[in-house]
Amino acid sequence: MSPEGGWLPGSAERIGQRGRTGWVEAGPTAPGGLLDVLSVATFVLDDQGRIVFWSPQAQALLGYPPEEALGQYAARLLVPEEHFELVLRLFRDIMRDEHGSWDGSFPVLQRDGQTRVLEFRNMRLLDVLGDTYALALATDQATLRRVERDLALSVRLVEQSPIGLAIMDTDLRYLAVNPALERINGLPADKHIGHRVGETLPFLDVEGIEAAMRRVLTTGVPLLDQYTVGRTPAEPQEEHAWSVSFHRLEDAAGRVLGLATSVVDVTDRHRAAREADRARHRLAVVADASVRIGTTLDLEQTARELADVAVPELADVAAVDVLDTALTERRSPPTTSGPAVFRALAVNAAYPTEAVRAADPPGELARYDADRLVTQCVRTGRPVLVTHVADDNLRSIARDPESATLLARAGVHSYLAVPLIARGEVLGALDLKRARNPLPFDADDVALASELAARAAVCIDNARWYERQRNAALTLQRSLLPQHPPHLTGLEVASRYQPAGAASEVGGDWFDTLPLSDGKTALIVGDVMGSGMTAATTMGRLRTATQTLAELDLDPAELLRHLDKITAGIDNYIATCLYALYDPRTGACCVSNAGHLPPVLLREGCRPVLVDLPSGAPLGVGGVGSVTFRSQTIPLHPGDQLVLYTDGLVERRDVDIDVRLETLRHILDGPLRPLEETCDLLLEHLRGRDRDQDHDDAALLVARVATP
Repeated sequence: MSPEGGWLPGSAERIGQRGRTGWVEAGPTAPGGLLDVLSVATFVLDDQGRIVFWSPQAQALLGYPPEEALGQYAARLLVPEEHFELVLRLFRDIMRDEHGSWDGSFPVLQRDGQTRVLEFRNMRLLDVLGDTYALALATDQATLRRVERDLALSVRLVEQSPIGLAIMDTDLRYLAVNPALERINGLPADKHIGHRVGETLPFLDVEGIEAAMRRVLTTGVPLLDQYTVGRTPAEPQEEHAWSVSFHRLEDAAGRVLGLATSVVDVTDRHRAAREADRARHRLAVVADASVRIGTTLDLEQTARELADVAVPELADVAAVDVLDTALTERRSPPTTSGPAVFRALAVNAAYPTEAVRAADPPGELARYDADRLVTQCVRTGRPVLVTHVADDNLRSIARDPESATLLARAGVHSYLAVPLIARGEVLGALDLKRARNPLPFDADDVALASELAARAAVCIDNARWYERQRNAALTLQRSLLPQHPPHLTGLEVASRYQPAGAASEVGGDWFDTLPLSDGKTALIVGDVMGSGMTAATTMGRLRTATQTLAELDLDPAELLRHLDKITAGIDNYIATCLYALYDPRTGACCVSNAGHLPPVLLREGCRPVLVDLPSGAPLGVGGVGSVTFRSQTIPLHPGDQLVLYTDGLVERRDVDIDVRLETLRHILDGPLRPLEETCDLLLEHLRGRDRDQDHDDAALLVARVATP
C-alpha cells in the first residue's frame, strides 16, 4: 500500500514473510486482550523524522487521521514547542546508534490541542535495503499505570493469599499455582506444572474431582465450596479437609482458556465438626443407654443390657464381671492389692469370634492374679487402656495362656477396662476389646465407656441390693409356709409355692392345710396385696391368725369376719382369702370367699367347673363390722379334687382374666391325674418356661377326697 494508506512501503511483504516463518502467530486475534486494553499506538519515522507509518491505534490515541499525519514531521506535529529541542536530540541519538533506543514518557499534542502524556518505547530499525527508520510504540501513561497497578495487585493477592489458587488448561493440567497451594498440597510448583491432579495428589478422590472439573469446563457453571477429604504427600498419615471451587476461564470473545481452582484448607473446621459429631454420638449413646440399661432389677439382665449397649458402639467384644465380694452378704474389707475373684455376668460380641471363648462364661467364678489388667482396674478404681496390644499385653489381659492364644487368634489389637463404681464402691469392671474395628481405643472412648459404666453400676448396685432384699423376703416367705403336708383325715393334698420372676419382688401369697378336731380339715389360700419383706411379714401374721381362728371350729364366713377385723388393723394392707372347711363324715366342704378367685372342682367323667361362690370384699377393705361374708357348701365325693390357687397362677397383664381361667379349665380337663402331676402341669403351662416374665408369685393347693 502507499504511504497515504498508512503502511510503510514494502513492510506488508516483509511482515507477511515473518508470519510464514513462524515469528508471529497467524490468524485473527480475538478482541479484548491486554493489547486492546492498552491500545498501543504504532508509528514509524524515516531518517528525516517524517511519519511514514501511522496505525489506527495512533489515530484513536491522538486524533490525527492517516492523511493528516503521514508525511508530516513528527516533532512539528506532536511535540510541544518547549520540548522540541529535546526530542530532536533524542531522535538523532537513536538514529546514529546501531542499537539506539529510548524509553520514557513525555507529553504529546493531540489533534484538539490538548496535551496527553504517553509512555514510549522507541528504537532504530533497518530494512533489507539498508534504510533506517525509527519505530515508536506508545500508550496512554494513565492507562498503563492503572494496568500495572492492577497486575501488581493481582500478583500480590495471588502470591500472598491464604487460599490455594491454580490455573488448569483445557486438558486439566496445571499451568500455574500460588504459594498457598504449594503449602496445602505439600508440593513445589514445578511438581504441579504440566501434571494432572491424579499425578500430583493420588491420595484424593481423583476420578470425582476431575469429573467435576470437566462438568465446569463443559457447562460453564461454577462449582462452589465442595467438601473433599484426603491426604497429601506432605502428611500422608494425617487426614485433611478442603473446600474446593472451580470456575471456567474465558476470554472476552468467550473462548474457553481453562479452569481456575481455589482451595481452602478447612481441616480445623472438619476436625471440629467431627469432634462435635462424636460428641453428639456419645450423647446419643449415653441417652440410649439410659433407656436400655436398668429396665429391670435383675442383676444378670442389667449386665446383659450394658454389654448390648457397648457392642458394637464401643467394642467388638464386651464382658461385664462383678467382684464376688460385691455379691455376698458378708463382704470382705476392700483391698488395693492381691488377686480378685470375679463372677461373670454377661458377654457379648459383634460377630462370632474366638475372643468369646477367652471370656469367662456367665455365672462362673474366675480368679485373676494381681498382675492382670482387670484386677488393676478394680483395685485402683481407674480405667486401664492399652491402645495397641502386644503379646505381653495379651498375657496380662487373659485369664490364662490358653485364653491369651485365643485372643491373639481373634486379632485383638486394642483393650480397655473401666471400673463399675456405685456409691463409692467398686463393684466390678466393663471389659472391652477391639479386633475387626481397626481404630484403637482413645481418650474419647475411655470417657464414653466410663460414662456407660457409671450409669450401669448404679443399676447393678440397685439390682444387687434388690436381690438381697428379695432373697430375704423369699426366705421369710418360705419359712412361714407349711413345709410338709400334715396327715389329714379323708384327704390327700399337694401344694406348690413359686415366687415371682427375678425381675419382680416376692409377694404375700400363702396356702395352708390345717387338721382340726373331729377329723375336719381347713384348706386356705390367700394373697396379701403388695410385695417385699412387709408383705411377707403381713402374710405370716394373717396365716398365724387364721390358724388360731380355725382351732375355734368357726363357720368359714364367721372366720373371715374375724380375719377382716385383724387385717383392718394392719395399716395399708388388703388381702384376699379363700377358706374351705372339709368334713369327712358328711363329705361336705363349706367354703367362704373374701375377694379371691374361685376354686376348680374336678370330678371323674365331668368337665372341670369353676365353683360359683358368693364373693365378699377383700380383707381389710370395709373396716370393722362393715363387710358381710357368706358360706356355701359343696358336696364332695370320693376321688373329687378341689384346686385352690392365687391370682399369680393365672393372671397375665396382656390377657383377660376370663380367658386365663378358661385356659386353666382346659388344662385340667381329661382323666384325673396324680396330685403332684397336676401341680407340675399347671405351673408349666400357666407360669411358662421364662420365669423372668412372671410378675407375681403363685400359691397352689390341690386336695382330693380319699377313696374308701
